[in-house]
Amino acid sequence: MILRKYRPSDCADMAKLFHDTVHKINAKDYSNEQLDAWASGNINLEAWDASFLEHNTFIAEIDGNIVGFADMDNTGYLDRLFVHKDFQSMGIATALVNELEQSARASGIFRFETYASITARPFFEKRGYIVEFENQVIRKGITLVNYKMVKQSY
Repeated sequence: MILRKYRPSDCADMAKLFHDTVHKINAKDYSNEQLDAWASGNINLEAWDASFLEHNTFIAEIDGNIVGFADMDNTGYLDRLFVHKDFQSMGIATALVNELEQSARASGIFRFETYASITARPFFEKRGYIVEFENQVIRKGITLVNYKMVKQSY
């Protein structure tokens, strides 16, 4: 596996990975209705690209294929973390978050936060993130539960 910086040519593949992963991996914690509201398959690629370019965004690749991605803004907010549905539990998410946190610390950022799905909550807890509160997000009239999680790193 290699980690590299995001390129705009990655965006469409990342959108597909996001959709497929949400619908497969998060299905154990969310209803089909919730999954469709969260990842409809209609992503505004221009907006995603702009966001990825603005954030510190890393791609994980195996054999030239994108198997994961994660991004963090310049305040320590980890926005997205997704690993391909067929490459779970291989250390990809850990490698991506390690890279983001290390890069943030090098920039003087020592507090990280994210809104973790029910599915992702245990991963972040193992990394030292603490739940601040349960959050409810409304997408297309459907309520989704996630958790605001924070980590102080020194």
